Amino acid sequence: MSNENNNQNINSKDFIIGALVGGIVGAASALLMAPKSGKELRNDINEQAGTIKDKSTEWSAMAKDKSSNIARTVSEQSNQVAGKVKELTTSIRRDLDNWRNKGKDVMDESADAYGEITSQAETEVNRQPNTVTEEELVEQKY
Repeated sequence: MSNENNNQNINSKDFIIGALVGGIVGAASALLMAPKSGKELRNDINEQAGTIKDKSTEWSAMAKDKSSNIARTVSEQSNQVAGKVKELTTSIRRDLDNWRNKGKDVMDESADAYGEITSQAETEVNRQPNTVTEEELVEQKY
Protein backbone atom coordinates (compact mmCIF):
# COMPACT_ATOMS: atom_id res chain seq x y z
CA MET A 1 0.00 0.00 0.00
CA SER A 2 2.72 2.41 0.77
CA ASN A 3 4.10 1.76 -2.70
CA GLU A 4 0.79 2.86 -4.27
CA ASN A 5 0.65 6.06 -2.19
CA ASN A 6 4.21 6.82 -3.20
CA ASN A 7 3.35 6.41 -6.90
CA GLN A 8 0.29 8.72 -6.56
CA ASN A 9 2.37 11.40 -4.84
CA ILE A 10 4.99 11.22 -7.59
CA ASN A 11 2.32 11.44 -10.31
CA SER A 12 0.73 14.50 -8.64
CA LYS A 13 4.08 16.21 -8.26
CA ASP A 14 4.99 15.46 -11.89
CA PHE A 15 1.71 16.93 -13.08
CA ILE A 16 2.14 20.14 -11.05
CA ILE A 17 5.76 20.57 -12.20
CA GLY A 18 4.72 19.99 -15.84
CA ALA A 19 1.91 22.56 -15.58
CA LEU A 20 4.27 25.18 -14.11
CA VAL A 21 6.97 24.58 -16.72
CA GLY A 22 4.38 24.68 -19.52
CA GLY A 23 2.94 27.95 -18.23
CA ILE A 24 6.37 29.57 -18.01
CA VAL A 25 7.35 28.40 -21.50
CA GLY A 26 4.03 29.64 -22.94
CA ALA A 27 4.37 33.07 -21.32
CA ALA A 28 7.97 33.42 -22.50
CA SER A 29 7.11 32.45 -26.07
CA ALA A 30 4.18 34.91 -26.09
CA LEU A 31 6.45 37.74 -24.97
CA LEU A 32 9.12 36.82 -27.52
CA MET A 33 6.68 36.49 -30.41
CA ALA A 34 4.54 39.56 -29.65
CA PRO A 35 4.74 41.97 -32.62
CA LYS A 36 4.63 45.09 -30.44
CA SER A 37 5.96 46.21 -27.14
CA GLY A 38 3.69 46.42 -24.12
CA LYS A 39 3.47 50.20 -24.35
CA GLU A 40 2.54 50.11 -28.04
CA LEU A 41 0.01 47.36 -27.40
CA ARG A 42 -1.63 49.36 -24.58
CA ASN A 43 -1.81 52.42 -26.85
CA ASP A 44 -3.49 50.39 -29.58
CA ILE A 45 -5.93 48.93 -27.09
CA ASN A 46 -6.77 52.44 -25.81
CA GLU A 47 -7.33 53.69 -29.37
CA GLN A 48 -9.58 50.74 -30.17
CA ALA A 49 -11.48 51.29 -26.93
CA GLY A 50 -12.00 54.97 -27.86
CA THR A 51 -13.21 53.97 -31.31
CA ILE A 52 -15.59 51.43 -29.84
CA LYS A 53 -16.86 54.02 -27.35
CA ASP A 54 -17.50 56.53 -30.17
CA LYS A 55 -19.30 53.92 -32.28
CA SER A 56 -21.40 52.78 -29.33
CA THR A 57 -22.40 56.39 -28.62
CA GLU A 58 -23.29 56.82 -32.27
CA TRP A 59 -25.29 53.59 -32.32
CA SER A 60 -27.15 54.48 -29.13
CA ALA A 61 -28.08 57.89 -30.57
CA MET A 62 -29.29 56.18 -33.74
CA ALA A 63 -31.28 53.67 -31.69
CA LYS A 64 -32.89 56.48 -29.68
CA ASP A 65 -33.86 58.33 -32.88
CA LYS A 66 -35.32 55.23 -34.45
CA SER A 67 -37.20 54.24 -31.30
CA SER A 68 -38.66 57.74 -30.94
CA ASN A 69 -39.72 57.65 -34.62
CA ILE A 70 -41.33 54.27 -34.11
CA ALA A 71 -43.07 55.44 -30.95
CA ARG A 72 -44.40 58.54 -32.73
CA THR A 73 -45.62 56.48 -35.69
CA VAL A 74 -47.32 53.95 -33.43
CA SER A 75 -48.97 56.74 -31.44
CA GLU A 76 -50.27 58.43 -34.59
CA GLN A 77 -51.59 55.20 -36.03
CA SER A 78 -53.26 54.19 -32.76
CA ASN A 79 -54.94 57.60 -32.60
CA GLN A 80 -56.19 57.14 -36.16
CA VAL A 81 -57.52 53.68 -35.37
CA ALA A 82 -59.21 54.97 -32.21
CA GLY A 83 -60.85 57.78 -34.21
CA LYS A 84 -62.11 55.34 -36.83
CA VAL A 85 -63.49 53.04 -34.15
CA LYS A 86 -65.31 55.95 -32.51
CA GLU A 87 -66.81 56.99 -35.85
CA LEU A 88 -67.88 53.42 -36.58
CA THR A 89 -69.51 52.91 -33.20
CA THR A 90 -71.32 56.23 -33.50
CA SER A 91 -72.59 55.22 -36.93
CA ILE A 92 -73.72 51.82 -35.68
CA ARG A 93 -75.54 53.36 -32.71
CA ARG A 94 -77.26 55.86 -34.99
CA ASP A 95 -78.36 53.08 -37.37
CA LEU A 96 -79.67 50.96 -34.48
CA ASP A 97 -81.63 53.90 -33.10
CA ASN A 98 -83.12 54.51 -36.56
CA TRP A 99 -84.11 50.86 -36.88
CA ARG A 100 -85.67 50.87 -33.41
CA ASN A 101 -87.68 53.98 -34.26
CA LYS A 102 -88.82 52.47 -37.55
CA GLY A 103 -89.80 49.27 -35.72
CA LYS A 104 -91.83 51.30 -33.21
CA ASP A 105 -93.50 53.19 -36.05
CA VAL A 106 -94.42 49.93 -37.80
CA MET A 107 -95.79 48.49 -34.57
CA ASP A 108 -97.83 51.64 -33.94
CA GLU A 109 -99.20 51.58 -37.49
CA SER A 110 -100.06 47.89 -37.25
CA ALA A 111 -101.76 48.44 -33.89
CA ASP A 112 -103.77 51.30 -35.38
CA ALA A 113 -104.69 49.17 -38.40
CA TYR A 114 -105.71 46.29 -36.14
CA GLY A 115 -107.82 48.63 -34.08
CA GLU A 116 -109.55 49.99 -37.17
CA ILE A 117 -110.20 46.53 -38.55
CA THR A 118 -111.64 45.23 -35.31
CA SER A 119 -113.83 48.29 -34.87
CA GLN A 120 -115.09 47.96 -38.45
CA ALA A 121 -115.78 44.29 -37.89
CA GLU A 122 -117.68 45.05 -34.70
CA THR A 123 -119.62 47.76 -36.49
CA GLU A 124 -120.60 45.33 -39.24
CA VAL A 125 -121.60 42.70 -36.74
CA ASN A 126 -123.70 45.21 -34.81
CA ARG A 127 -125.45 46.49 -37.95
CA GLN A 128 -126.87 43.15 -38.91
CA PRO A 129 -129.86 42.48 -36.76
CA ASN A 130 -130.10 38.79 -37.47
CA THR A 131 -127.15 36.60 -37.14
CA VAL A 132 -127.16 33.77 -39.56
CA THR A 133 -126.09 30.38 -38.38
CA GLU A 134 -123.96 28.05 -40.33
CA GLU A 135 -126.87 25.74 -41.00
CA GLU A 136 -128.91 28.56 -42.47
CA LEU A 137 -126.05 29.47 -44.81
CA VAL A 138 -125.83 25.91 -46.01
CA GLU A 139 -129.60 25.78 -46.61
CA GLN A 140 -129.55 29.05 -48.50
CA LYS A 141 -126.78 27.88 -50.71
CA TYR A 142 -128.58 24.61 -51.67
